[in-house]
This record gives sequence, structure tokens and C-alpha cells, in this order.
Amino acid sequence: MQIVYQQSTIFLSEGASGLELADLLGLKAPDEALAMVIDGKEVDLSHPLSSGDQVEFLHFKSEKGKEIFWHTSAHLLAQAVLRLYPEARPTIGPSIENGFYYDFANLSLSCEDLIRIEKEMYRIAAQDIPVSSLLFVDKEEAKAKFFSNPYKIELIEQLEEEVEITAYRQDEFLDLCRGPHLPSLGKIRAIKLLKTSGAYWRGDSSKVMLTRIYGISFPSQKELEAYLSFLEEAKKRDHRLLGRQLDLFSFAEEAPGMVLMHPKGMVIWDGLLDLWSSLHEKAGYHMIKTPQMMRDSLWKCSGHWDYYRENMFIYDSLVIKPMNCPGCMLYYKSRSHSYRELPLRIGEVGLVHRREPSGALNGLFRVQGFHQDDAHIFVQPCQVKEEVLSIFRLVKEIYGACGLEYFFELSTQPEKAMGTSEDWDVTIRVLREALDEWGTPYSIHAGDGAFYGPKIDIYVFDSLRRKWQCGTIQLDSFLPVRFCLEYKDGDGKMKCPLLIHRAIFGSLERFLAILIEHFFGRFPLWLSPNPVYLVPIADRHLDFAHKIASQVRRAGLHCTVDNSRESINKKIRNGQQLQANYMVIVGDKESTSETISVRTRDHHMIDALSVEHFIRDLLKEKRDRSLFSIYSSSK
Repeated sequence: MQIVYQQSTIFLSEGASGLELADLLGLKAPDEALAMVIDGKEVDLSHPLSSGDQVEFLHFKSEKGKEIFWHTSAHLLAQAVLRLYPEARPTIGPSIENGFYYDFANLSLSCEDLIRIEKEMYRIAAQDIPVSSLLFVDKEEAKAKFFSNPYKIELIEQLEEEVEITAYRQDEFLDLCRGPHLPSLGKIRAIKLLKTSGAYWRGDSSKVMLTRIYGISFPSQKELEAYLSFLEEAKKRDHRLLGRQLDLFSFAEEAPGMVLMHPKGMVIWDGLLDLWSSLHEKAGYHMIKTPQMMRDSLWKCSGHWDYYRENMFIYDSLVIKPMNCPGCMLYYKSRSHSYRELPLRIGEVGLVHRREPSGALNGLFRVQGFHQDDAHIFVQPCQVKEEVLSIFRLVKEIYGACGLEYFFELSTQPEKAMGTSEDWDVTIRVLREALDEWGTPYSIHAGDGAFYGPKIDIYVFDSLRRKWQCGTIQLDSFLPVRFCLEYKDGDGKMKCPLLIHRAIFGSLERFLAILIEHFFGRFPLWLSPNPVYLVPIADRHLDFAHKIASQVRRAGLHCTVDNSRESINKKIRNGQQLQANYMVIVGDKESTSETISVRTRDHHMIDALSVEHFIRDLLKEKRDRSLFSIYSSSK
């Protein structure tokens, strides 16, 4: 038979498997040929090939390849745990963005136990045990295999009748799973168990608490060592640590999951909003502010009541808004509209509140009260593509000013969706045309669109090359219909507009956390909470230092004078710890000549500079929103 691989035709014997093809092609390394895709479907290497198959191998460098590698590693973890703790009950063990975890009932562990489990995982992997799949005839056969594990029985019972039920075996260990998996455990060459925590079964706090073990694995020890070094660097950049050090924000028990933004944090906050507001004004957006609490009838009309009620803060018949969309629908309905107004671009930086489990809260990354930079754009169908392109232009300017690379991901029709497949094909095609015209690479996440329409998620890379989902662009024909929104078209008929939901920062609090870690607290001048730090050498220089500070503040720049009686070296260290962009040293020479000596954050010195010249330079650097010092040679 003949199959197609990388546009080449390869001849194989009838019934040959993907593993045989991989061997023929020499794809035997631990990071190669982990599974394969045949005509769009991911399958194990043991899957028999048929004549005419289009075959793609999944390697570790791909997202799907990593997912399969880490999912198999989760099964390896469960096998090791059961060998050491036979009374434990495995529940679920998925791959996650960086690694995997597995939840166990009837298991209690210490940090020393993790080392023991890790050693057992290495021992099992070294045996290169084959991984094979098993297909069950029906639910009863599957339940008979897992009769001693009530958690697996519950999962089986909740499966839809027409779904194939499969399990994967590696030696004595059998686990319920859809797959695909690695062909054998020998490809897993490097393992690190990272931590253990508690987790409720099915994420429900009314159910039993389980023990969760997190881990990471790689095809080589070198990759693991690089990842562990990355974790150490990420730990230093933790925004919670830097937030305390730079006095940016705090949290209090009296306001769980709500941020207390400090004055220095507000400097960054205001800088981001100034950027956002100025660009949106130029792009023709109109700003509104909608009520913080609105009646439950509004959320029933929008559909959020049925799908999102458990995440809402509800008081009698009033709801603290969890999103801004319905309020904007009320604004649109407040008067009549003509096609001449469209596209109508409405922006709102709105404070929203969402009820989160206490264990899910995570600094600024996951809070219960946060600000969304929402915009709702009411358009005719023929205007969608150009509006999406105009959003791309805003994305480029905003993320570019923050020094962030970005990319797009298009999510298509989910399994449960409103409207016809034809409607979805039209809207998806428009988004693809916009993405193709914009010209930057994008990926497709099939079946992950919202139930009311396709979307484009916008991801950024920080300085550690970590990926964060921030912005989103969503097409919606559902909400305008539910709110009976209309405009009078050129033919005199009343029609319903299409709606584009979009955010660029996403959550401002979360975006701030990303920037703190991206810049390592070393903000560019236009965002810096400590742009100028004045260091008088002795008390007799304080008057001149305060005179300079007054000039700097009148120019609209923040400034701090170190009034302490510390040594000059200690004062300089204080400025360095605050990540001041510029330290101005004031001594006898400066006081006499009424000039200043400036030390940049990268230790470049400028002597005998006039205060007026210094302020003029800094205002230009701030106005340009430069990512580099105006005195830097690395611009």
C-alpha cells in the first residue's frame, strides 16, 4: 500500500502501523514520532495505516506533541504511586500548559514522598514498557474493569452512550483514557515532581478533597535542567514579590480577591489607561460607564443567568456585574440608530466582579474584582473584516508600546453552538480573511469558539517567552437578537446589527502582573513608578535637591528625594532596589554650578547636565513611550 508523508509517497506492506513507518524514516529519538495525525485525527503509532492515508507525526516541539508526552507521563506517575501506595485511588490526570498532574484519593504525602515517587517513575520508564490501548464494548464492560475505583465508575457513567470508551495499559497499570499516548515509556528520559496540593473531586468544594501531584517531564535531561533554571528565573520575577518590594499593591483579608492599588501602582495603572484612551479616541471610539449593579432580569435576558449564575455576586434581585456587555446593550437601546452610524464603537473600562473559589485566587492573575477594557462594536455584516483589521492595528500599537510580541489564535464552531453551520462558515471565513490580510502567523483552535460565534484570542510573549492570553475578539449575532437591537438600513427597513466584543488588555490587573514580571520591575519611563530618584550627598544639599524635585514635578514627572541620613552608597542602593530610571546625584559641585549628575539604571553616568535639559529629555522619552533610556546606546 502507499501512504503520503510530507508530500512524498511511501510504499509499505498491508497493515503496517505508524510505528513501522516511523522506524523506516529513522524517527526513533525520544522527542520524535510520539503519535501521529491521519486525515486530521490524532492516533497512536500502533494504529494500522491504510492506503492513501495522509500521515503527520507529532514531535515534542509541537504543542500537541507535548500534550501527549505529558499525558503519558501523568499515567506513569499514577503507575508509580500505585506501586508504592497500593491503597491510593487514581482519579484524573491531564496534561496542562507546562507538565501534568494527577489527583489521588486515599493518599497523604510529604515532600520526601515526592522524591521516592520520582525515583520509581525513573525506574519504570527505564524498562521502556509498551503502552497499548483497549476498547470496551460498552459501559458495563468498562465498569467491570474499574469496579474497585468509584471515581472511574462515576466518570464512565457520565459518558454519553455513543462515545467510544477506551483505556490504556502499561504493564499492570490500566487507566481510563481517550488517548493517544506514547508508544512506550522509554521516551520519557527526564522527570521532576514539582509540588503537591489539595484539590476537590470535580472541582466541587462539597466533594472529597484529593491529593494532587504536579510534575514535568522531557525527552532529555538537558531540557529538564533548562526548564528548572527557567522556573528559578520566573520565581525571582513573581509579581507578588516585586509588588511588595516596589510598593505597588497589596491584598487584605477583609477584601478577598480584591486589589488595593497603592500610589506607585496607580502610576503604572494611569500610564496604561492614558495609552488606551488616547489610541481609542484616535480610532473613533466613544466611552461610556455602565452601572455596577443591575437587576437580575437583565442577566436573564442576556442569557448569563442560566450559564454564569454560580460565578455572580447576587443580592436580592440585584447582580454586581460580572461583565460589561449587557450594560452596553442598554446604552444602545437608549435611542434609535441609523446605518450611517455604523460601525458604532463603544468602549468601557468597567469594574466587574466574579465569584471564584478561594483556592483559585492567585495574586493579580486571578482576582474576584477586576477591570476589563471592553469595547462593543455594532456593525453591518459587510463591515466586520475592516473592523477586525482596525482592532489589529490597536493591538499592534498597545502591545508594541509595552514591548510585547503577540500572535493570534482563531477558534471555530464548538460542538454545541447557536445558528447553522452555514452561518458559522460565513463568519469564520471573514475572520480568516482578516487574519490572512494582516499577514502575521496564526493558529487555529478547532471547536473552541464561543457558543454564539467564532473568536480570535490574542496571546503575548513576555521576556521569558511565556505565553499569556490577554485580548480577544468575538463575533456575536446572539446578544443583539436577545436585546432586540435594531438600526434603520438604507432601504428603510429595520435590521439587527452584528456585534463584535473585544478586549486588548483583557483584565488590567492581570495585564499589570504580566508587565511586572516581563520588565522584572524595571519599567520604561512612561510607566515607571520611580522615574527620578534624587540623592543628596549630605544634608546641606537637601535644599537644592528639593528645588530640583519641584521643577521635575511641575513638568509632570514623578520624583522622590532620599531624605534619609544613610551613606551615599546606601542611598544609591535604595534607588537601585526601587528600580529608579534615573538617579540624580546632588553634591557640592552640583549645588554650586546648579547642574546635576545623572546615573541611569544601566549605570551610565552623565555629568554637568542642566536641570532644564534633563527635564526636556525625560519629557521626550515619556511622550515617545520609549522602551529605552534616552541616554542609552542600546536603543
